[in-house]
Amino acid sequence: MASRSWTALTRHRPTLGVEALIFLASLAFATLYNNALWKLLFGDADFRDPHTVLLFAALFGIVVLVQFSGLALLLTRRTARPVLAILFIATAFASYYMDRYTVFLNQEMLRNVLATDPAEAGELLTPALFLHLLLYALLPVLVLAWVRVAPRTSGFGAWRRSVLVRLATVAGAMLLAAVLLFTQYQAELSLLRPHREARHLVTPTNYLAALYKLTRNEASDPEGPRVPIGLDARRVVAPGQEKKPVLLVLVVGESVRSANFGLSGYARHTTPELRKLDVLVYPRVESCGTSTEVSVPCMFSPLGRRNYDADRVEHEQSLLNLLDRTGYPTVWIDNQSGCKGVCSGLPEIRIPGDADPALCNGERCLDGILESRLADVVKERKGDLVVVLHMLGNHGPAYWRRYPPAFRRFTPDCETLEISECSSTEITNAYDNAILYTDHVLAGLIRYLGTLDGRDTALLYVSDHGESLGESGIYLHGLPRSIAPAVQHQVPMVAWLSPGFERSSRLDEQCLERGTSAELSHDNLFSSVLGLLQVDTKLRDPALDIFSRCRTLPASRAAQAPGTGQQHDS
Repeated sequence: MASRSWTALTRHRPTLGVEALIFLASLAFATLYNNALWKLLFGDADFRDPHTVLLFAALFGIVVLVQFSGLALLLTRRTARPVLAILFIATAFASYYMDRYTVFLNQEMLRNVLATDPAEAGELLTPALFLHLLLYALLPVLVLAWVRVAPRTSGFGAWRRSVLVRLATVAGAMLLAAVLLFTQYQAELSLLRPHREARHLVTPTNYLAALYKLTRNEASDPEGPRVPIGLDARRVVAPGQEKKPVLLVLVVGESVRSANFGLSGYARHTTPELRKLDVLVYPRVESCGTSTEVSVPCMFSPLGRRNYDADRVEHEQSLLNLLDRTGYPTVWIDNQSGCKGVCSGLPEIRIPGDADPALCNGERCLDGILESRLADVVKERKGDLVVVLHMLGNHGPAYWRRYPPAFRRFTPDCETLEISECSSTEITNAYDNAILYTDHVLAGLIRYLGTLDGRDTALLYVSDHGESLGESGIYLHGLPRSIAPAVQHQVPMVAWLSPGFERSSRLDEQCLERGTSAELSHDNLFSSVLGLLQVDTKLRDPALDIFSRCRTLPASRAAQAPGTGQQHDS
C-alpha cells in the first residue's frame, strides 16, 4: 500500500521550468526568511493605510525580482536544484540567528561566523534551531527534490533560444523592479534613509555579498610574513635607574560592558574584590568594534579605530611583535578563540577544554585557570616579560556557564541557550554573575603579581567589546558600529601597578588617579603600553598615552646609548 501511495505521489510530481523554479524560490526567500527586514521597516506601520500597503508591496516586489534576476543569471537547469537546496539550508540558519538575536549579516559578521570555534558553535546549536531547520531547511529541500525541472530540447538552436528566454526574463524582471522603485521612490527613500543597515537584512543576498567580498579579499591578499612596525623602537632607561625585571600582564576581556561593571558606577556590586584593591578604573572606554574579530587586532595596532584599515591591520605586525623585538619577550595565553593574528610569530598557549577537571568541562575552561598558566610561564621565563591573557569572560549566550556555582549570587539566572525565552532579570542576573567571576579572576591575578618580589609587575585589563542583553530586542554583540547601541561599544578598563613598577617607571600615583575620568578608547592602548614599558618610537603618540602626563621624567628626553639598543637620559 505504501509503495502504491509513493508511486501515485511521484506520478503527480509537478514539472516547472527552471525560471519558474527560481522565481518561486525567490518568492519563498522574501516571504519566509526576511522577517528581520520587514520587522525593521514595517514593524510599527499601519497596514490599514493604503499608502503603507503600496509601499510594502513595492519593496517586497523589488526584493523578489532583484534576487530572482541574480539567481537566474547564475543558475542553469542542472545546477538550479542543488544550489537552491544549499541556499535554503544556509538561509534557514541565517534567518534563525537574525530573528533571535538581531544579527546583521555584513562582511564583519560573516568573518565572525567563519572564525567561530567548535565549542562556541556548539553553544549556538539549540532545540529551537533544529525545529527551525526542520521547517525552513528540510521541508523546502524535500519540495525541491519532489518537483521536476522541465527538460530542455536538444540542439544548438534550442540552447540559443533558452539563453535568449533567460536574458529576456531577467530583463523583464529588472524593468518591473525599476518601475516599482520609481513609482514609490519618495516613500521608499524616506523609509530607507534612516535604515541604511537594512541592506544587511535582505536574505540570502546579504551573506552571499559578504561571502563574495571576503573571498575576493582573501584571493587578492599577498602571502608572506607580516610587515614589521616600529623599527625605530628603543627602550628607555633614566640615568642611574635601578630596575628589576618587568612583568606586564595584559588581560583582554570578553563581552564585558561598562553598564554592568561595578567600578564603572553600576548600582550592583559586581566588582567587590577589585574595589578592595588599589586599582585605577577607567569607567567608559570606547571599543574599536563590536566583535572580537575587529577589536582585538585593532587595539594592538597603531592605526586604532580612527584610521582602522582591516586589510592593513591583517598584514602588519602588532604591538606585541614590537615589544618582543625590543627586549620584552611576549607570550599569548588563550582561553577563548585565538589571538586573531596579533600574536603571529610569538608563543601562543591554547588552553584545552580538559586541562583541569576542577575548572574545565571537556569543551571549555573557566577563566580561573589563567592564573596557574600565567604562573607556569613566569617560572619558566626569567627577565622582562609581557603576557597577554585572553579571557572567556562573558561570552554569550551561555552566561551561566562562565562562572562556578559559588558565584551564582544573583538569582534567578538564565540557564538556557535560548536567552530570548528568559526574562530580562534572569539574563541580567546570569550576566552579572559572570562579571562577579571576572572580578574574582582579575583580583586573583593582581594578588599573585603582588607576591613576585623579584619583578616590577603591572596589569592592564580592558574588554574587547560590550554586550546587548535584550534591550530593544537585541542580544549579544556584533551589530555594525554605526547602529550598535552604546552597551556594545562602551567597555571598562582597569590598571594595577605595583609600587616598584610605579617607582621604576617614575609615575606619580596621585596624578594617575586624577586621570581616570578622561574619555578613552581602545586607541589609547597601543601608546599607553609603550609608555608603561618605556619604549620610545615614532608610532607612540604621547597624547594617547594615558600615563605620560604623570611621568616625572618623560621618555622623550632620552638619548640612545651606543650599541646597547637602550637609551639613557643625557
